[in-house]
Amino acid sequence: MYAVGKVRMCASEFHLGDQTVTTVATQGRAEVGGFVLWQKTPEVWFFELIMAGHKMSAGSDSKVAWRQSAAEQSHASRGPPRPLRRSLQGLDPRSIANLFSDAVCIGEKILNNEECFILKLEAGASTLRARSAPAFDIIHHTVWGYFSQRTGLLIQLEDSHLLRMKSGKGHRRSENIFWETSMESVISDYRCIDGINIAHGGHTNVTLFRYGEGSVNHKRKLEETSTVEEADFNVHGLTTDYFLPPADHKKDVDDQNK
Repeated sequence: MYAVGKVRMCASEFHLGDQTVTTVATQGRAEVGGFVLWQKTPEVWFFELIMAGHKMSAGSDSKVAWRQSAAEQSHASRGPPRPLRRSLQGLDPRSIANLFSDAVCIGEKILNNEECFILKLEAGASTLRARSAPAFDIIHHTVWGYFSQRTGLLIQLEDSHLLRMKSGKGHRRSENIFWETSMESVISDYRCIDGINIAHGGHTNVTLFRYGEGSVNHKRKLEETSTVEEADFNVHGLTTDYFLPPADHKKDVDDQNK
C-alpha cells in the first residue's frame, strides 16, 4: 500500500521549577508539511516526511528499522522491527490487529458519542531488555486502544513510554535522567478503499517530560493534525530494494518514537 498526506505541527516547551512553570517557550508558528508512506508488509515499510524545509526518512526491511535526516547519519532501532506508528493510527488495520492480538480488555468508555471497549497491551520484560542499551533502560511501554463497539474500528490510541538514561561515571553513576513520553491520537474520517476502512484524519498530542537527579525538569508538548489525501493498495513493481536501509546505518543506537 501507499499513502500520501499533509501534516500540521506545533510545539511548546516548559522549564519547570520545584512545582511551578518558570519558562514557557512556543516554538514559533505551526509548520505544515507532507508525508508519503510505502508499505509491503507490517514489518517492511518506508516513510518520508518533509517539514519546514527539512526531510526525515525512516524504514524497515523486516530485519532492521532505521531513521535518517539531513542533519545526521542513519540510526538503527534496537530489538525486533516494529510497525510504523503512523500505520497504527488507522492506516493499516492488519498492523493494528497484530499489535492488539495479545492485549487484555480492561473496560469500556464513551468517546465522541461512540461506545468503545478498551484493550491494553504492556511490553514484557524480555522485549524491554531487547530494546534497551548500555546507555539507557526502557522501564515500561504500555499501549491502549479504544475500539468502537459498533464498527470495531480504532477510535483512539494512547501510548506511555518511560526511558532511564544512565548518566555520570563512578560515584555519579546513580544519577539517572528519566524521559517519559505520553501520546494520545484521536483517529477519524474512516473511508472505504477496496473494501478496507482507512482513517483519513487524525489529531495527536505528545508530551515529553525529562526529570531526574541533577537535571532541570523540562517538558515539551507537540501537537499534530494529519490528513490523508490519497491511499491505495496493490502497488505494482514495489520490490524489497525500495526498503533497504542506508549504507551508513548504525546498529547501536535506538530509535524508539517513530
